[in-house]
Amino acid sequence: MRLATVSAEERGETDRLLEAVVAQLRKDGFKVLGALKATGQDGANIHCNSDLWLLPDGPVVRIMQDLGTGSSACRMDAAALEDGVGLSAARLAAEGADLIVLNKFGLSEAEGRGFRTLIAEALGRGVPVLTGLTDTHRCAFERFADGMETALPPEEAAILNWCRTAVRPHPTIFEEV
Repeated sequence: MRLATVSAEERGETDRLLEAVVAQLRKDGFKVLGALKATGQDGANIHCNSDLWLLPDGPVVRIMQDLGTGSSACRMDAAALEDGVGLSAARLAAEGADLIVLNKFGLSEAEGRGFRTLIAEALGRGVPVLTGLTDTHRCAFERFADGMETALPPEEAAILNWCRTAVRPHPTIFEEV
């Protein structure tokens, strides 16, 4: 199974690493699908401001609901998340991909929802998957992966190396298919 995780200590570092890796892979001509944490958020109530940028070219999906100034918590907008998952799965089915990259295996995935179905679909098609992972959901991910995952160091070069190795080589116009 071609499934890898990356976990960085510093807050936001995993997101920055994955964004840089995806940018480089796209420059190299790889077709990358999935979702990354959207950058350039407006900063208003940042605790509840969680957007996903669906790869390769959007849209941006707001996956958290701000419950207002009297609330001390945010609430996942499950419908918005599932819409994003559905769009990503439709893109995989229609267009294929070289690699799926997800910002994280989070609570929804730990509970059997969210991008978990996309991960399974991609792996079933032989498409490698790279996801961010925090300690909070590590046990759930390890149960899901059943020992088939590779934990990568939080280093851009190591992540890129895994991605390039995991993606099956494509035939060129000079090779027979």
